[in-house]
Amino acid sequence: MSFELPDSVLLARLQFAFTITFHIIFPAFTIGLSAFIATLLARAMWTGDDQYRTLARFWTKIFAVSFAMGVVSGIVLSYQFGTNWSRFSVIVGNVIGPLIGYEVLTAFFLEATFLGILLFGWDRFPRGLQLVAAIMVAIGTCMSAFWILSANSWMQFPAGHEVRNGIAYPVDWLAVVFNPTFPYRLIHMVIAAYLTTSIVVLAVGARYALKDIHAAHARTMLRMGLGMALVLAPLQLFIGDQHGLSTAKHQPAKLAAMEAHWDSSHAAPLVLFAWPNAKTESNDYEISIPRLGSFIITHDWDGRFKGLKDFAPQDRPPLPQVFFAFRIMVGVGLFLIALAFFGGYLWWRDDLERNRFFLWIASLSWPLGFVAIVAGWMVTEIGRQPWLATGVLRTADAASPLPAWKIAVSLALFLLVYGVVFTMGIRYINRLINKGPAGPLHEEDDALPNRPLSAAKPAIQNALAPGDAS
Repeated sequence: MSFELPDSVLLARLQFAFTITFHIIFPAFTIGLSAFIATLLARAMWTGDDQYRTLARFWTKIFAVSFAMGVVSGIVLSYQFGTNWSRFSVIVGNVIGPLIGYEVLTAFFLEATFLGILLFGWDRFPRGLQLVAAIMVAIGTCMSAFWILSANSWMQFPAGHEVRNGIAYPVDWLAVVFNPTFPYRLIHMVIAAYLTTSIVVLAVGARYALKDIHAAHARTMLRMGLGMALVLAPLQLFIGDQHGLSTAKHQPAKLAAMEAHWDSSHAAPLVLFAWPNAKTESNDYEISIPRLGSFIITHDWDGRFKGLKDFAPQDRPPLPQVFFAFRIMVGVGLFLIALAFFGGYLWWRDDLERNRFFLWIASLSWPLGFVAIVAGWMVTEIGRQPWLATGVLRTADAASPLPAWKIAVSLALFLLVYGVVFTMGIRYINRLINKGPAGPLHEEDDALPNRPLSAAKPAIQNALAPGDAS
């Protein structure tokens, strides 16, 4: 009996998917968390209430660990471009390379510079300067998202370039950066990051309220987290609709896969559930609502949009992954809207901190934003297949000529190392949350690390310590 490895391209895709799934949750969390910390410091300056400052310091410790894990996992991704995807760099590097470089030169340096003041300046700098530092870090995280999503959006719908001898060259940088899908993708992602953070803050406040500890801080986090969710969750639904219209126009194959829509018919139904069958070019076990698909996609009950049969089989995205990931993202989004409205009703009834059913649901909801982000990222990236840069470079043509066993070994090492490092990091964050904003400060926690990455030392010590509270 012999064991045959999958082909090297599939293994390289699995490796990149695994590492970017870990990576994306940390930058998304730090985008929202940096803005929340800046808001807390601004309210502390405005009201003179040190409770906000205590909360800001508490969340800054969590930000430091998350930022470090985001940096480490991001470096791994850049190395994979050189190892597993060397042809990608050759063919589209003239366009993608400068965009990634701008991200490092502007956003990362801005974050790194002012992050030092934010981490170490609590008793060393004026409060106004620390607020400025927090705002600069928040701006830096958004600028990072700007450049990364610009590069990704160009790969989704390339513009402002020309291909000579098989190599893409930029001819109009404004068209490259502001390609047609970029504005929707950027706003959708940034709001997802803010919404995810607001749910985490809400969940931590609910956790304290259920245990009847840190009452004042719990009340503040409940109200600030819920207030943001009440605005952002419905807004994300509107932005998602606009993003869908853009996808239907610029990436119709992806949109057809998201909807499991085979025929370009008028008055298309909305498929709630099905198993897309590529062999029969139809859906098995379909449950759908007549005409609703056309209304959502075209804003017309009789509207027509392209079906999968309009595209050659070799040009269609993998169907089940895109179809189900999209439904997970939308399902989580609708749940968060319901959770926000339920909490808003209780807030209006002045029963927010006492309704234990809501507090229980909210305390368990902290991972949902991350789930939605990962599912949305899967829709974006798998839905672009079989292209790495649509119309310019197919994924199979971008891979390095490596034997499958080498990629399999490195993938196994990634599974092992990520399992250890990220488990310890997440356990350390959980310990910080258990300790709380008003809890006794241990020496190693009070003295913030000299460098962001040096947070790994206390993280390892605390994660390995016996008696960890769950």
